[in-house]
Amino acid sequence: MSLPAHVTIREVLLRDGLQLEALIPLADKLKLLDAIAATGVREVEATAFVSPSKLPALADAAELAAELGNYPDIEFSALVASPNGAKRAIAAGLTSIEYVVSAADGHSRANVGSTSAEATARIEEIVALAHDVGATVEVIVACSWDCPFDGPTPEHQVLEILGQARDWGVDRFALADTIGTTTPRRVANLVAAVRPIVDGAPLGAHFHNTRGSGLASAYAAVQAGVTRLDSSIGGLGGCPFAPGATGNIATEDLVYLLRDSGIGVDVDLSAAIDAARLVQAVVGHEIPSALLRAGDRLSG
Repeated sequence: MSLPAHVTIREVLLRDGLQLEALIPLADKLKLLDAIAATGVREVEATAFVSPSKLPALADAAELAAELGNYPDIEFSALVASPNGAKRAIAAGLTSIEYVVSAADGHSRANVGSTSAEATARIEEIVALAHDVGATVEVIVACSWDCPFDGPTPEHQVLEILGQARDWGVDRFALADTIGTTTPRRVANLVAAVRPIVDGAPLGAHFHNTRGSGLASAYAAVQAGVTRLDSSIGGLGGCPFAPGATGNIATEDLVYLLRDSGIGVDVDLSAAIDAARLVQAVVGHEIPSALLRAGDRLSG
């Protein structure tokens, strides 16, 4: 078994983690951002430039983006669902754009109101917009394994999206288990098929822990050659347009697993647990984090 020396963790609490929560004031989001920065994480998904009517929890995207310059050591990214969203993100100063394309028509229609093919076709314009100002684009394939409406996702649909994205000059790629159904065997098989398609470009993965297999799937992805993983402090998150999709893998739980496997990360575990405590206080309810409940090994 070969494991990488280092895995990049992207913290997604401020976007994916909060999009199912009740509205949180910007001041509280900035407190959370301070706690995230204190963990040492180098990449953070800050927000999403999408319709406020669809995601009111992220309606303050531009206001939050205006504060990101206070953290020069962090690379911030923002999710977009259209070329117009990409324009808004770029105007707000973001230099790393994430564009999600669902590999399944059912979820794609629920998420962005168009088929998977129609959403894929927008990649070319988004890449052109970003590259024209020196920004990068990551294409994230949602429902890479299963769709809540269409069932299991055929592998070729994922590969076709990634192949077109590669041909249009996308900088990074990621696979997303949007409803938390995949398992290590399925992860290993898809990553093996995807790696030749992305042709050496950075490949990441985004797992939900809905059915308790998120951490095991993340570890399988790392074993298969993925070196970038998304996670959310406290394990908050989910897709509002995918029935039953809840819970990202918790950053602190992921750090615990990778660190004790001899894999380097940029996140301090103690600071991540402290951040999870703050998250729980801000959202006002119990959060899924295992490390928040149990502590770090025997020290508690």
